Amino acid sequence: MTNLERAMNLLHYKPVDRLPAVHFNYWPELLVEWAEQGKIPAELAQGCHDGSAKEIELDKLIGWDFNWNHVVGTNNGLYPTFEPKVLEELPDGSRRVQNHNGLIEKIKPGITSIPSEDDYLLKDRETFETLYRPKMQFAPERVSQEYFQHFNEHRPWDVPVGFHVGSVLGSVRDIVSVVGMSYLLYDEDEDLFADIVDTFADMQYECVKAVLETGAKFDFAHYWEDICFKNGPLLSPEVFDELCGKHYKKRNDLLHQYGIDIISLDCDGVVEKLIPTWLDNGVNVLFPIEVGVWGDQFEAARKKYGERVLGIGGMDKTALRKDKAAVDVEIERMKRLASMGGFIPCPDHRLMPGTKFELVQYYAEEIKKIKI
Repeated sequence: MTNLERAMNLLHYKPVDRLPAVHFNYWPELLVEWAEQGKIPAELAQGCHDGSAKEIELDKLIGWDFNWNHVVGTNNGLYPTFEPKVLEELPDGSRRVQNHNGLIEKIKPGITSIPSEDDYLLKDRETFETLYRPKMQFAPERVSQEYFQHFNEHRPWDVPVGFHVGSVLGSVRDIVSVVGMSYLLYDEDEDLFADIVDTFADMQYECVKAVLETGAKFDFAHYWEDICFKNGPLLSPEVFDELCGKHYKKRNDLLHQYGIDIISLDCDGVVEKLIPTWLDNGVNVLFPIEVGVWGDQFEAARKKYGERVLGIGGMDKTALRKDKAAVDVEIERMKRLASMGGFIPCPDHRLMPGTKFELVQYYAEEIKKIKI
């Protein structure tokens, strides 16, 4: 079987000859570590992004079959973006920077994680109408017609390739900030926030429609959201359902018309309270199912919602920093979850610094020995 056949069979509760070894890429710092340790060629440590030729070469070196996040999409954010600019240089070496979304971040020297939000531009109706609404409109140049019209001639047919259909709320959060979203929703102007969500979602729907009309073929569709943290959603599940459910349904109904029935969504954190909105409106694959300090989320979701909830991920990646015994525990857990059907094991996020190269090779090798 090809890895495309394995993945699609698993997600449709059909038999496979073995599990595929699936991953979700790496922190760049880890690849630098591996190169310095002599584990990988130095040239593979730079520019190894999802679906790239370097990543595919690294897959072969390690033993992975594919990266689930091998997706292509459109220019479905603000267009044109804001010009990034430094607003202030601080005494400790930090900088206040206005990014391409108009969000003001504090960037600290030597810190490679997500910058802290410091302020934001989109606070009122006037700013939305003058600065942001024009950047949230559909335009033909958002979609490369030439690329997608010839997409089927060049895409690989032995691994799953997805269509990135955007984000209903995650990208809006990136524009207004977590603090700004909270104020708009609960203290200032909930109608304005709903208008922002609707305007952005309508533009992304048109982008999806334009791509599908080219005849490009995809094995699955994929959303990015990241609207949960370790204690749950960043907003009320009821408000989320009211604001976003209709947009998932509209977009996913269109995908179904073009034969795409596997629709995954990337959201970090504890997602349990948002699952009903996703399932009821066409999203059926949870990814990457972070384990974190709260433990396995997939088995609980399967018990509650049944076989309509599918999963990719759920393997505690921190085991890959420890030893074979820790990895074996995860492999046995992945085997048990995969035996339920509708589940593909995958480390629960990008592999971080300190991950041991030999343990990753060992994990990939052992997963491929499991027959379902």
